[in-house]
Amino acid sequence: MFGTSLSLARKLAVSLTLAATSLSAQDRIDLIRPDAPALAPYGDLPVGVTTRTFVHPDQLDVLNSTEGTLARYDRALTVEIWYPAAAGTPPGSTYETVLRDPSLSATLTGRAARDATPKAEGPFPLVVISHGYPGNRLLLSHLGENLASKGYVVASIDHTDSTYADQAAFGSTLLNRPIDQKFVLNSMATLEGPIGAITDANTAAVIGYSMGGYGALIFGGAGLAPGVEASPFAPPQGTLLHNVRNTDSHEALIDERVKALISIGPWGRNYGLWDDAGLAGLRKPTLLMAGEVDDVSIYPAMREIFDHATGTDRHLLTFENANHNAAAPIPAPMASWQPSETLGFPPFDHYADAVWDTTRMNNITQHFATAFLDLNLKGDSNKAAYLDLVPNAKDGLFSAEEDGSFKPDHTYWQGFPARTAVGLRFETLLKGQ
Repeated sequence: MFGTSLSLARKLAVSLTLAATSLSAQDRIDLIRPDAPALAPYGDLPVGVTTRTFVHPDQLDVLNSTEGTLARYDRALTVEIWYPAAAGTPPGSTYETVLRDPSLSATLTGRAARDATPKAEGPFPLVVISHGYPGNRLLLSHLGENLASKGYVVASIDHTDSTYADQAAFGSTLLNRPIDQKFVLNSMATLEGPIGAITDANTAAVIGYSMGGYGALIFGGAGLAPGVEASPFAPPQGTLLHNVRNTDSHEALIDERVKALISIGPWGRNYGLWDDAGLAGLRKPTLLMAGEVDDVSIYPAMREIFDHATGTDRHLLTFENANHNAAAPIPAPMASWQPSETLGFPPFDHYADAVWDTTRMNNITQHFATAFLDLNLKGDSNKAAYLDLVPNAKDGLFSAEEDGSFKPDHTYWQGFPARTAVGLRFETLLKGQ
């Protein structure tokens, strides 16, 4: 009887929460908490957003290939593009999206103006965003808008066979992630019109979450271990060899236009997809972000990526006690709070963390992404101080005069107000270490 009452109470609580949200209220992706670190807030530029579809011709059709026959098709990718908009562009737009349970939908509210006139001056560095499995192009929309306001063109991909709406064979994701990322980079480099005119695709970065992080590492030089092409989850006829280290196809993926990578919760080392030699092939400055108790990509496995990527400078930002949703997803839309019969769990679980507030994590991600990209893509040496930190934030001392100036013994994390870096670690290893 008590258990039944408790179950009813929980359902009633969810219903009341949803009912308390007025019909005019919408799920915001642009919130900046008062305690956010210094580089988290939006920049000074208005933001525009548009949706394009790029078609990659004559690609392997993993879903319709067998061990006897390899099928080909034209692979269509929908891309959300955020960009600096013309002065005076009014802020505000909405995004219609399906959720982790694709029978549910939500209206996201941000600051970008749909199809606004791009800023005439430029060009601006390009950032490619790649979601998890499953996911969609709006999963990191908070970061797309935020970076565009700071002088970046951002292209976020719907990876075919890997979205909430079309999730299919995992082999397609394993093969296509770095291929899609390079194709979108190429597509943005040849994009015509005003947005293309302000896009500097020769100065680019890739941000990937989970399987997007897996793809970014491959794209950046970390080829897969020989033999993975024969794994039972790989696409047919050994075609995953395309992404294996020391192959001509993998070497052809690596692109001098890509100057930096941000890999959040990257999946793959936990299943042995990389060996040490493959990780040592990573050749782009890399910022890794991870949850300390991630049970999907497995935190110790992600630490091995950090430790063994000796071919480049790299950082590891750790969210203590956070799981796989650390740093990347938008705040859980209200529609995701209700139970899903399709999934067997509330879609909320796909977005949220049990310990960390998502907006808080988003703000921290925005802060570090801004510092890292400004340093590596814009050559802004002033941002280096935000990445030169006491490894464990709790060891930093916040020491300031009454006027706010810091005393000589101040060692607290750059840009973080007093008491706000708690629960974070930031480690750095240089090339060769």
